[in-house]
Amino acid sequence: MNAALRTTVTIAAVALAYYATAQVGLVLALVKDQVTPLWLPTGISVAALLMSGRNIWPGIALGAFAVNITLSAPFGSAVLITVGNTAAPLAAWYLLNRFGFRPALDRLKDALLLVFAGALGAMLISAVIGAAALKIGGVIPWRDVPAVVSVWWTGDAMGVLVFTPLLLTLPKHWHAPPRRLVEAGALLIVTAVLASFVTVSESRLLFLVFPMLIWAALRFQHAIAAPCAVIISVAAVMSAASGHFVASDLLTTMIVLQAFNGSVALTGLILSAITSERNQARQAIERACEQLAETVARYKEEGVRNRLGRVVPPGSPAS
Repeated sequence: MNAALRTTVTIAAVALAYYATAQVGLVLALVKDQVTPLWLPTGISVAALLMSGRNIWPGIALGAFAVNITLSAPFGSAVLITVGNTAAPLAAWYLLNRFGFRPALDRLKDALLLVFAGALGAMLISAVIGAAALKIGGVIPWRDVPAVVSVWWTGDAMGVLVFTPLLLTLPKHWHAPPRRLVEAGALLIVTAVLASFVTVSESRLLFLVFPMLIWAALRFQHAIAAPCAVIISVAAVMSAASGHFVASDLLTTMIVLQAFNGSVALTGLILSAITSERNQARQAIERACEQLAETVARYKEEGVRNRLGRVVPPGSPAS
């Protein structure tokens, strides 16, 4: 497959993935088609740009336009929202590359860059442009603009924090002993069961999911911590959409939900990055020790040979 065809296929795949995950996000809206606390298409867009390069941006634009044109916003507003939804992931891609981001997320620097540059910083672009488009189109009044910006911003940012690490660190070839595979599978199952329970119970039980997330980050890093974070966040959003997450008004629900999802994403992301950094440092020290041991052994061997070469053989004339 040549480069042009590969790029075309990738663009089509990104557009389809954007549209499909957008429909999931709209189903999970707290207020239908208005308040979506977890916008997964932004996570897909940022991950696709980081993995395939900026040339796939038309896929983001096509997917965003297909979603927005089916909603109730006027055509001009849909076009402007599409511009914002495309510009924000491109800005995230530029900022992350500008500051030396590594998609492996194996350094604390990479985790912090994804949080502050890729999520909180870049996603403000789509939130501001989107709210302005709705105001220009007469969909919302001036008094609702700040609320729309905040909801849009946090929803897009959570999409990046929750979904982008999953796609970037998804193991392609994970060779592990059967015991480790069983442990990873059990961890995912227990996390899913526990998340489905605590998110429909009283909010004071929400902390029970964090030991599972910490275990995943320490034992498997992003490979299992990222899926655990997705499971927990999706369970929380589904619970909020059905009215069971927090028995209160919409504003309180949004604050508690986004604080909880943000804590989950940051815990898994940062702890996994720190653990990966620690493992790399330990491996570097082990390699250095092995090289030092080999060097010492080689010098000892050369020293023995030199001493043997200076020994006078029996029967030779004295010097």
